[in-house]
Amino acid sequence: MKSSQVKEGIERAPHRALLKACGYTDAEIKRPLIGVANSANTVVPGHVHLNTLADAVKAGIYMAGGTPVEFGVIGVCDGIAMNHEGMKYSLASRELIADSVEIMAKAHGLDALVLIPNCDKIVPGMLMAAARLDLPAIFISGGAMLAGRHPNQPNGPKIDLITVFESVGAVRSGRMTEAELAEVEDAACPTCGSCSGMFTANSMNCLTEAIGMGLPGNGTIPAVMSARTRLAKLAGMQILTLWKEQITPSRIMTPQAFANALAVDMALGCSTNTVLHLSAVAQEAGVPFDLNQINEISGRTPHLCSMSPGGLHHIEDLNRAGGIQAVIKELAKGGFIDETCITATARTVGENIQNADIKDPEVIRSLGDPYHQTGGLAVLYGNLAPNGCVVKQTAVREEMLRHEGPARVFDSEDDATKAILDGHIKGGDVVVVRYEGPKGGPGMREMLTPTSAIAGMQLDGQVALLTDGRFSGGTRGAAIGHISPEAAQGGPIAMVEEGDQIAIDIPARKIMLKVDDTALEERRSRWQPPEPKIRTGYLSRYAQLVGSADCGAVFSAKQ
Repeated sequence: MKSSQVKEGIERAPHRALLKACGYTDAEIKRPLIGVANSANTVVPGHVHLNTLADAVKAGIYMAGGTPVEFGVIGVCDGIAMNHEGMKYSLASRELIADSVEIMAKAHGLDALVLIPNCDKIVPGMLMAAARLDLPAIFISGGAMLAGRHPNQPNGPKIDLITVFESVGAVRSGRMTEAELAEVEDAACPTCGSCSGMFTANSMNCLTEAIGMGLPGNGTIPAVMSARTRLAKLAGMQILTLWKEQITPSRIMTPQAFANALAVDMALGCSTNTVLHLSAVAQEAGVPFDLNQINEISGRTPHLCSMSPGGLHHIEDLNRAGGIQAVIKELAKGGFIDETCITATARTVGENIQNADIKDPEVIRSLGDPYHQTGGLAVLYGNLAPNGCVVKQTAVREEMLRHEGPARVFDSEDDATKAILDGHIKGGDVVVVRYEGPKGGPGMREMLTPTSAIAGMQLDGQVALLTDGRFSGGTRGAAIGHISPEAAQGGPIAMVEEGDQIAIDIPARKIMLKVDDTALEERRSRWQPPEPKIRTGYLSRYAQLVGSADCGAVFSAKQ
């Protein structure tokens, strides 16, 4: 056992004494020590219930002959952090989460890990740690929130957090009263759990299952269902099997498994943030990951599920329809999945999907009747984004797949949001928000507020928004993020001036600033790097260490 280094032999009597001070018996100390990384807190709705799952995990570990050792992990709620300085800390927290899990596992000689995340950066942070440590590991996520019902339309479409964000724009444009907004606010988030659509948290939970690090059901069973608690108990039991057979993340998260995850990503229409996070996890796993893979896999993989924010369905619907295993099985019929990959079940993907079935063909379409012939994400290149930028193409209205218009340039999200809400953005405009990248932000803020305002004001069919920052998984519309290199690094987006024409062609994977090279070079000669926005604390260190978005915004060894 790896834990032998902290508990066996005469010289480890002091160590055992400390474990006994925690209440562990000799019998418990002799068993494998299984870390339980619990990210519970009482500020994130997706994490408020995680202690219940942690208790189930620990029961499963005990039943299977291990000893659970629980420790806490931080977690940021992106929704609560949205549109103020708090969002600068969200992506930055991912590296802290990975580091803190590594520290706890290494410092205490843990034999294996059960990781309990749920929301946006906690899932990839823990995946990064699992890949880095390469101890036997399994994930049990907190599960999705149920969707809400509109207070005035009980038989109408379901509502969710994005409905609230977009309702703000509706109020500002005179299409909704503040009293109606309050009713929507009260009804949109009816339970605990990760926000109910295919936003970033649920995207990453589904991809954790698809890549093989979670048991079937991990991505879709709602938070409030007893099946989620039972799955947690099974995960606690299963980690002992993975430990005995030494099935570690390096055996699960192979290049083929990442390709499987990307195929599922495209079929589901996941968040653009999955590009950042899968790239970061791949680097920790030592797996090559190139943005061109996104276009390659998206180009051949049909979009089978129309989930909120781009569609009407929610995670509870996907779960009822057969879940991720049913999606994988349908993709496997077309040869889009490598069925030989080993998973956290200790079985292959092919073995896992044998009994999976599509139970609602409207929620999970067949290969012969997809929502779109190509996948959910696209990476665009051009003189505005030489290293690429990302768009959720299945959430873009048809008329905005190709668009050209004048740049409206803002050097912060706050200035852009104010201009949108004050009615200064008009149909045809291309809103450019820069100096919000990993270094420039710092922290690469999500911009759900401005995109939701555009949608709520019914401008999402006329206005595009480009940024070196990023977007929430709840964003819809022509929202193109991760523009690389970022403005703070002197990327071309820093050279854009008010009124410049910008041409977007999503089907052709192109984005062009229609300014000649001579003019751009003249602008570059006048450009000066901005002064750091933050000079103290973690974000100051983060800005110095973080790399480019096209490489996952991970800490760079060069720094």
